[in-house]
Amino acid sequence: QVQLVESGGGLVQAGGSLRLSCAASGRTFTTNVMGWFRHAPGKEREFVAAIGWGADMTYYADSVKGRFTISRDNAKNTVYLQMNSLKPEDTAVYYCATSRHGLTAVYEYDYWGQGTQVTVSS
Repeated sequence: QVQLVESGGGLVQAGGSLRLSCAASGRTFTTNVMGWFRHAPGKEREFVAAIGWGADMTYYADSVKGRFTISRDNAKNTVYLQMNSLKPEDTAVYYCATSRHGLTAVYEYDYWGQGTQVTVSS
């Protein structure tokens, strides 16, 4: 089992920044790929960003490319999502998740955090 706890969400004005954190515990040796997803009301949960174990692989959804940066600190079993130039359409509950081999699909991820709310006002 892997436990994931997100933090760092909140309310921010458009153009502002937030940094999300996700701390992993438990059987963390299984946390190969770590990803961020988001779920907005009336929409399906969607992929945001993913990072490989060695941080040599990062991948972003087109909607956040150039604005968001994913990183990880393996010594702390923590993954981060730096979000800059935020837009109202970024408003959602953000979830981190772990996967052995997945990348962008929800079904490829095995463990999920409880989510943290990000609200961007216009």
